[in-house]
Amino acid sequence: MKTSQSRIISFRDPVSAEATTPVAKDLLSGKPQLTLWNHYTDPSNQFFAGVWASTRGKWRVHYVEHEFCCMTEGRVRITDTAGEHWEFATGDSFIVPGGFEGTWEVLEDCRKFYVIFHSLPAGHALQSKRPQA
Repeated sequence: MKTSQSRIISFRDPVSAEATTPVAKDLLSGKPQLTLWNHYTDPSNQFFAGVWASTRGKWRVHYVEHEFCCMTEGRVRITDTAGEHWEFATGDSFIVPGGFEGTWEVLEDCRKFYVIFHSLPAGHALQSKRPQA
C-alpha cells in the first residue's frame, strides 16, 4: 500500500500559492512581491521543494538551510558580505549553502525551482522553513 510519503510529486499538480514580502528590516530597495508554491515537505520538515517567484527588489538574506536553485525565468544577483557577487539567469542552477549571508537582488522578475535541506542537530524539532529568497 502506498502512503502519501511514497507518492510521486509532480510540479504540474496545482498547489496553493503563498504570497509574502521580505521582512521590513531586511528590505534594501524596491517593493518585491514573493510567491511560493511549495510542492513537497517531508514528514521531518527538513526537506522542501517547489517553485518560487519574485518581482524586482533587494533584501538581506541569512541562510541556515542549504538550497539548490534552478532559474526558469528572470535574473538575480547574490552578493556575500565581503562584496563578492554572482549573477544567475534563466537556465542557470546554483546552491546557496547554509551559513551564507549577504543580499539577494532580483534584477528582472524571476522564477526558480528550489530544493531545500535544513539539517537539524539530533533531538531537535523544526518549524516549517520555506525559502526566504
